[in-house]
Amino acid sequence: MTHQGQTESLEGLTIVGDRGRFPKVTLVEPTKSGYLLLAAEVDHRPPFMFGLESSKKRKAKSILKAAASESRNAPGLIDANVFRALLLPPGRKPIRKTWQAMAPARFDLVFLLEFDTPASAAAFEASQTWQDLETTIEQIARRTLSIEATNARRIGSVDHSKDGIFLFNFFVADELERNLSIWEYTAGWFEDQTGLNNSTLLIPAPVQTDHTVINHCRWDSLSDILPSLLFKRSFHTFVLANFSANATTAMPILYSRA
Repeated sequence: MTHQGQTESLEGLTIVGDRGRFPKVTLVEPTKSGYLLLAAEVDHRPPFMFGLESSKKRKAKSILKAAASESRNAPGLIDANVFRALLLPPGRKPIRKTWQAMAPARFDLVFLLEFDTPASAAAFEASQTWQDLETTIEQIARRTLSIEATNARRIGSVDHSKDGIFLFNFFVADELERNLSIWEYTAGWFEDQTGLNNSTLLIPAPVQTDHTVINHCRWDSLSDILPSLLFKRSFHTFVLANFSANATTAMPILYSRA
């Protein structure tokens, strides 16, 4: 057994601390869905000041909400939702030197669409409607991210039918498989320590972005997640330490429904 501060190799991973310290994550089969995600950084706010919205952000949010409503009849669409950022939670580390040309994720608006198949998502992505939306948001925002994705791992479906605290965690890693493995190894902490019972891990289509995976999940309230990130030492010594040991940078942002 290794002790705190020691490392060992586990199935290609570098593991920090004791193995089995937290339960293994409970996973279900990934969805067969295809996803489109359009994220925008409109206002550049301090970590806890995302509630202040410029006229540009209000305009972009209105456009995305209208797009979500208008997309309801798109072939194969399952769900369409717009999220606005609340805060940047603890857990963000500087991007590794090999990725320093990449800007940190600070997206204050996210538009997420789920389709029945990746083919349906790709067809909508190629439509004039989607391309016009991308162009419109690009003209308003400082920076945008537009990707097509599939589901790689899943704890459970994310419930978008009611309010809550929604996470989008934008990962960067040197290797996709290592990113997936270390996410799976550490995800049990979130189940055990925060009561998390849902998560949809998205893999962007190749070449569309430098982000290796994007994790999306939900809690009922900030009190379900924020105290654990702020006050539980194991978040740093287990979760963040293992991310760092495996050349993986997490850039989490907490959102509410717009």
